[in-house]
Amino acid sequence: MSVPFPEPGPTPPDALPELARMLITDERFAGVRGTVMDANPDMSEEMAGRIVDEALKFVAACAKNPGVGLAPSRIVDEGWHALILHTATYAELCEALGGFVHHFPGYDPTNYDPPILDRTREKIAALGWEADAELWGPPSDETLTSVAAKCQHAPECTIVVTPKPKPGVA
Repeated sequence: MSVPFPEPGPTPPDALPELARMLITDERFAGVRGTVMDANPDMSEEMAGRIVDEALKFVAACAKNPGVGLAPSRIVDEGWHALILHTATYAELCEALGGFVHHFPGYDPTNYDPPILDRTREKIAALGWEADAELWGPPSDETLTSVAAKCQHAPECTIVVTPKPKPGVA
């Protein structure tokens, strides 16, 4: 079942769909999943779908929590990269969530900051979703799956959401 984008502008967390994957249509989800699979030829369709689902959760958490300092795991970053490549889908998703989530690559794939990932998972949970714990591990934990993405975000690679909220406005 395809679900249209929510109305543009900030959306309260309780207005988000039950499943993050419903933030985009089935057709768009399949396209992004295909991009993950193209970059990772040995990856199963099921794993690629899990990665895209986590990337959607991540983007929503960033859009709903500007300035908090969130970051994806290396595996989830693969899904975020795929979303960004689908520019119309990504722009509409960010607009529907209330702000464009910019990507500033961290080029050191060994960067790993557990508190940032913990904070990110907490913000995902606050939106009503559960983070897929297997996909939020350290960059060296590629026993689950190896990904093509070679960036790992760290404190100096802060995720930026625009427009930034005005001071004193909740």
